[in-house]
Amino acid sequence: MVASMEYLERCAWFLRTTLVRAPVRRYLPWALLAFMLGGSLVKEFSPLPASYLSNKRNIFNVYFVKVAWGWTFILLLPFIALTNYHVTGKAGVVLRRLCTLLVGTAIWYVSTTVFLHVEHYTGSCYKSPALESIRKEYNSKEECRKGGGFWHGFDISGHSFLLTYCALVIVEEMAVLQEIKMDKNHSLHFTLTSLVVALGCLAYIWVWMFLCTAVYFHDLSQKVFGTLFGLVGWYGTYGFWYLKPFSPGLPPQGSSLNLKQDSYKK
Repeated sequence: MVASMEYLERCAWFLRTTLVRAPVRRYLPWALLAFMLGGSLVKEFSPLPASYLSNKRNIFNVYFVKVAWGWTFILLLPFIALTNYHVTGKAGVVLRRLCTLLVGTAIWYVSTTVFLHVEHYTGSCYKSPALESIRKEYNSKEECRKGGGFWHGFDISGHSFLLTYCALVIVEEMAVLQEIKMDKNHSLHFTLTSLVVALGCLAYIWVWMFLCTAVYFHDLSQKVFGTLFGLVGWYGTYGFWYLKPFSPGLPPQGSSLNLKQDSYKK
């Protein structure tokens, strides 16, 4: 048990030192853009051979990516509640900060709904993936699939959007750990350590699967739009709205609000 706890603490220390830094929050969006463009160029001009990760049925895609916001929500809920209360001691602050998850859910829902509508209004039903012969009797993706057809429209990459947004939100919320120096005998030590490891691993999974999406799936334009939706959702909240008085606010940090604003301007 002691050995297991020490291993967990080492993992938490590694994740804190690699993710809980201002430069990470500042440069991760640019890194994701670079991954998306670089991976897309590889897919276009020098495709990688098929692998386990290029199969849409791989375990990471089926059980993690497809429900990425669900995993992010479930782990951030107790993390935000415990860390924010530990730092501020104010239930009101905790409730306000938990509203970030409601905002995130709204961003996820609106964005994915827009993607579905775009695919619907730009698409047509074909007899096969080769896009031969339009089947005009089917006017929706559902009807087309039920009739054995293949629906083709502009499919904005939901994976690129979700993985971008979720990774950035996790990194933003983990910034609160800069304010926490918890004794090993503290009652919340094991819980918070476990949450740090889980969230840190999840952030790495999101970034890795984002790169896999760039390398194996979708057209460049579809990934560009998906990634931009994720970046706009993140920056519109953490880089703009959450800096305002009437908002869920940013995670409690020792640095002033002006320093936080400056970090986004650089």
